[in-house]
Amino acid sequence: MPDLISPEYRQMQSDLHRSKPDYGVASLHFAPFVADIVKKMNFSSLLDYGAGKGRLGQSLQSQLSQPIRISHYDPAIPEWSQPPAPEEFVCCIDVLEHIEPACLDAVLDDLRRVTALLGFFTVHTGPAIKVLPDGRNAHLIQEPPEWWLPKLKARFDVAAFHKIDHGFAVLVKKKANAG
Repeated sequence: MPDLISPEYRQMQSDLHRSKPDYGVASLHFAPFVADIVKKMNFSSLLDYGAGKGRLGQSLQSQLSQPIRISHYDPAIPEWSQPPAPEEFVCCIDVLEHIEPACLDAVLDDLRRVTALLGFFTVHTGPAIKVLPDGRNAHLIQEPPEWWLPKLKARFDVAAFHKIDHGFAVLVKKKANAG
């Protein structure tokens, strides 16, 4: 399996999550929307891909009346760093722009692998406020939707696309011919 993250970047991300309480809060903004999808689709499982501190799962547990099994994957969080199993619904919120460019195709392929039915992904297309300890902007990939969409369409059927502040959100479905 191709590398999803370099060892150096994994350590940097792990340190940032440990030392910065406000690192990884974007998923909270989308939790009500995610909860609506879970309810409408009657999903029983969800994978938070790039879960950070697990805030999406915490928020969903308080917003949903139905039980849902929430799995977490984040290579920078030791207890969530093992390759995840596929789930009905996969959320990848404010993650893809943080991926090392050389690892992006492998990460997108892994998202295809774990998305059993539906995915909700958001991408911030401009610079982040935060700067990494090595001086790079925290958003390693700053590309417009026109750059991202062919990469997503090669792996998924895009069911919905919405421009949002500073980027876009997509609902994707597993391709009928995808393995």
